[in-house]
Amino acid sequence: MKRLTGFALVFFAFNSIALSMAAQEAPPPASFTQEDGMRIVKEVRKRLLTLSNYGVFDWITFGIHGNNIILNGYASRPVLKSDAERAVKSIPGVAGVDNNIEVLPPSPMDDRIRAAVYNRLYTNPVLSKYNANQGSIGRAMGPGPNIGGITQNPPMGFNAIHIIVKNGNVMLFGVVNSQMDADIANIQANSVSGVFSVDNFLEFPGKTSKPE
Repeated sequence: MKRLTGFALVFFAFNSIALSMAAQEAPPPASFTQEDGMRIVKEVRKRLLTLSNYGVFDWITFGIHGNNIILNGYASRPVLKSDAERAVKSIPGVAGVDNNIEVLPPSPMDDRIRAAVYNRLYTNPVLSKYNANQGSIGRAMGPGPNIGGITQNPPMGFNAIHIIVKNGNVMLFGVVNSQMDADIANIQANSVSGVFSVDNFLEFPGKTSKPE
């Protein structure tokens, strides 16, 4: 939260002191007990992962602040943002939801890139094991006759590597078995025509955090 004391100094020094004292005396936000926190984390994760419209072209993370759930990430369809908030808001004990999920802009170019990156990744001999839909890769061959393109008719099932596309820029999220697999995914995504950049956020055992 932004501190207000600096703004108050524009008016009177006395107001600045009063606001500072009030901030110090304000009680911290209520928070879950350890037992409730573990229960709620488990339930939030379950509800998000079982959303029927949460797929390979979306990525949602969450956190807890006090008794509120904070949602972050990207949604390829607007309905997912509202569905995610509705799903976690109804969990007993949750006071509110701060929904920071970004809805990706509709774009035929991004739709084409989603399909192309999906196929480059999941038809690769090394990476195909991360696709629960092995044998039905043709579902993601591109917009074709599908109304709305692949965003409106994405591949179903579990995919370990999530593909986020925004204005020709690609982000990869998820978990793979090794750095080699993460590097191959990066190479495959970069090889797609029309991709401007690739940010590889894939996690793997032994990965060290990069300096900001």
